Amino acid sequence: MTAHATGTDTDADDLDVEEALALVKEDPGRTPGAHPSGPARGDRPSGAEGSPGAHRPPHHRHHAVVWPEARAIAERAARHGRGGSRAGYLTPVAVPLTSALGLTLAAPLMALTDLPSFDTSAMDGWAVSGPGPWHVRDEGVLAGHAEHAPLTDGEAVRIATGARIPPDTTAVLRSEHGRTDDKGRLHATAAAEVPHTVAHGQDIRPRGQECRSGDQLLPVGTLVTPAVLGMAAAAGYDTLSAVPRPRVDVFVLGDELLSEGLPHGGLIRDALGPMLPPWLRALGAEVTAVRRVGDDEDALYEALAASGADVVVTTGGTAAGPVDHVHPTLRRIGAELLVDGVQVRPGHPMLLARTKENQHLVGLPGNPLAAVSGLLTLAEPLLRTLAARPAQEPYTLPLRDGVQGHPYDTRLVPVSLRGDRALPLLYNGPAMLRGIAAADALAVVPPGGARPGEETELLDLPWASGGIGVCFT
Repeated sequence: MTAHATGTDTDADDLDVEEALALVKEDPGRTPGAHPSGPARGDRPSGAEGSPGAHRPPHHRHHAVVWPEARAIAERAARHGRGGSRAGYLTPVAVPLTSALGLTLAAPLMALTDLPSFDTSAMDGWAVSGPGPWHVRDEGVLAGHAEHAPLTDGEAVRIATGARIPPDTTAVLRSEHGRTDDKGRLHATAAAEVPHTVAHGQDIRPRGQECRSGDQLLPVGTLVTPAVLGMAAAAGYDTLSAVPRPRVDVFVLGDELLSEGLPHGGLIRDALGPMLPPWLRALGAEVTAVRRVGDDEDALYEALAASGADVVVTTGGTAAGPVDHVHPTLRRIGAELLVDGVQVRPGHPMLLARTKENQHLVGLPGNPLAAVSGLLTLAEPLLRTLAARPAQEPYTLPLRDGVQGHPYDTRLVPVSLRGDRALPLLYNGPAMLRGIAAADALAVVPPGGARPGEETELLDLPWASGGIGVCFT
């Protein structure tokens, strides 16, 4: 990925006039990493206006919550709708191994048998009994065949890796450590420790070496990776008790969107329809529907009323414009609004609502990068809780270049990882995807900005994290 960094760019098209003025009116002597002199929005008690010279947030933002609290609310939301004291995840189901990748174990993986379930050869070679030289049987022992007759002292038999050890076998002599003479007798070569002998139990995997029947192999909460599938299959499982993927319906709102061709006549291409479903799958969801819904309140109401998904994700319509129908529709159905705006840029008009006892709606802004911000702020914690997936361990890296901060809000800025530093990328405006398309992570820049070299929290993107989340199908 190649892109250039910026230390001074701002999302000017994502700021209202008062906020843009606040940026340019800050004390020029203040360092980029310092916080603005006025209190952050959401920190001031209701009705407190501060001193005449203090920065004051616009009135329409008084409901917005700070970014960390928005993520915490989203994480807790599922628990409230699913019994309060419960963990909040979906009801576990029995899932075939072929469908379990990326899910979370809802029951411990217990050994159903000893592993290995019988003594097996760890190498190709000869099973031998007693000291050598050995007389070699004509018929060899292959993997998957029934038990062979016991060996007698001085006897050997050809054996394949994984084959069942004949009774009374002393050891396995590797192919490269043995030779036969012109009389057909087997001798241990000088590569063996003592000529004509082998150590007792050499290159034999004894029954139960890895586990005994009833041992716990993996605990509840383990993410099912390819290696876990192999472990389960080896232990005799055909299905796993796992938390299913949350079902998500995506409603792409707007009359101005094209599904193909070049933009024309005031119409633009829909970027979110192609982007959101695979991203949601990478976050652990099963996307059950992707629907285009025009700028019509009744159409949105009918689509939402008909949805049986665990989570509905909408794009656009979360502000207060003439065709922004999400808020009126939520009031119409009696939804509980949990988050109504977040102090984050881009994406501050995002929202989270409980629409039914076991259904939530995540309202994403219509601008593409703002929608990504909403996806990682609200949808990711909610889906992670529902799917019982482990949270990403928080980590920080120093920024290679400084980043201009918003006076009141957290900023999420696309960055590329370069060794032990994070490189802020250009094209990070709310309507832009060029920066995020080249990014490995989003830097969480606090109000006031960050200096060059300052340690900054990072949110890995699914395809850059190297985890199971990279499985988009």
